[in-house]
Amino acid sequence: MTAVGLEATSRPALVALSGVRFSYPGRANAPVLDDLSLSAEAGEFLAVLGPSGGGKSTLLKLLAGLAIAQAGRVMVGNTEIRRPHRDVGMVFQRPTLLPWRNVRDNVLLPVGFARSASSEEAARADRLLEMTGLLESAHLYPDQLSGGMAQRVGLARMLLHDPRLLLLDEPFSALDAMTRERLSLELQRIWMTERRTAIFVTHSIPEALFLADRVVVLAGRPARILADIKVDLPRPRTLETMGGGTFNALALDLRRLFDTVASNSGAAR
Repeated sequence: MTAVGLEATSRPALVALSGVRFSYPGRANAPVLDDLSLSAEAGEFLAVLGPSGGGKSTLLKLLAGLAIAQAGRVMVGNTEIRRPHRDVGMVFQRPTLLPWRNVRDNVLLPVGFARSASSEEAARADRLLEMTGLLESAHLYPDQLSGGMAQRVGLARMLLHDPRLLLLDEPFSALDAMTRERLSLELQRIWMTERRTAIFVTHSIPEALFLADRVVVLAGRPARILADIKVDLPRPRTLETMGGGTFNALALDLRRLFDTVASNSGAAR
């Protein structure tokens, strides 16, 4: 298990957080993040794993420009992120689809629906619908979709502007276990096709290890990086990957780490 800190990288860093501090209004003395530094390479799939309240979603909000660091810098490429940016796409825990618009219009939402989309944007939407297995369902409305289908609409919508950075905030947490597994396979396929930098927040150890090139464990208040682990498993990964010795050894190491964190938290109380 790799120790805390920024690793030496062979590719340029697309994402770089340096000395970041953030606290919510009225809680300046209880920061969620304080002096946090983290990087992700171009094309890397990074999973951020940790307990509730550990700063994971706050980290994504800073990268998405939905919150602004009170100290330090949040960089995507050469841009300091202080507001929402076209180069950054995000999927939330729930896909927040407009119920009165069909699947295709929900994918085109960032450009104002089909009537106002350019021919290039409309063509990309159709390619994304095909890539996510939704082309034949493009005419359906959100109340006609399963949870997994709705989340795939959210993934396609995130990709419409061809962002350089993909942020995924526990996108499968509301789904049943079998649907989560199927969508993990689907997300891996989409990521391998698009090869964008992805930062994926989750509570699930198997999900993190299955999807990521690297897993960062974030916990505490303020949050700190407890471990930074390279996941050296060949792709494409399959459901059989989760039964392999390397996968299970990494999962056991992470479970032991979280047991230690829980024990220390209990002792502190």
